[in-house]
Amino acid sequence: MNANQTALADRDPVVACNSAAPPVFAARGLAMRFGKRRVLDGLDLELVPGQVTALLGENGAGKSTLIKLALGVLKADQGSLVVAGCCPLRQPKLLRERIGFVPDVPDAYPWMTVRDLLRFLAPHWPTWDARLAESLVASLRIPTDTPFKSMSRGEGMKAMLAAALAPRPALLLLDEPFAGLDPLVREEVLRSVIGELRDGERTVLVATHDLDVVARIADRVAILAHGKIARHGTLGEVLGEKAADGAVVAIEGDAALALDDGAGIGAATFKLRDALAATR
Repeated sequence: MNANQTALADRDPVVACNSAAPPVFAARGLAMRFGKRRVLDGLDLELVPGQVTALLGENGAGKSTLIKLALGVLKADQGSLVVAGCCPLRQPKLLRERIGFVPDVPDAYPWMTVRDLLRFLAPHWPTWDARLAESLVASLRIPTDTPFKSMSRGEGMKAMLAAALAPRPALLLLDEPFAGLDPLVREEVLRSVIGELRDGERTVLVATHDLDVVARIADRVAILAHGKIARHGTLGEVLGEKAADGAVVAIEGDAALALDDGAGIGAATFKLRDALAATR
């Protein structure tokens, strides 16, 4: 968009949606109140295509509110939002065809099996890939004939992820998907889904307050505090240290690759805790 289109888009989200190359996710000046409590206060965020961005914030910071706005469940009091090239409130059908969503708690009917769920969802997505769905179920080791009411929390989360990825969405939204998992189960689930989240084929936004999850899966981190994005950059930039002149030195090269081992992840978690604490 040129400067005039950008200015118009801030006032009218339809302009942003109808631009020649709409962003995969762009929030500008989003504001949202619940009663007297201002949850979002002029939030700006644009996602980098093909990367995993972790939306990091404490409980109650507004992460789930932003996800619900992106899904068209809520309407912002102010600002504009473009999601997968769509206006969530004005183009809900097109939006559903372009995004995948994994909630914090599986929202399938309790009596459904994974086989039932996939059969139910397939006709609603023109881009549904049955072979991909079968491959994901197999690779994630999801039981196909167990009702959701009898599944473990980890199995339910993996089933929701497979269902969300089967239509090959341009954008995948995850709202606290690892919350409530005990450490051993979370580790098993993380190991099984990391490859699917970081394959570079789609843009991913993960809302979480779990620092270990962020250190494991994120390419970029956006810290939400006081209703705004207080800090946003690559994981290396957010974990970077200040040089003598005050400039932030990003973690790159071998140091960045070291984050993939256990010690590196532990160090990254501590650095993320410090970065989050600095926004309070």
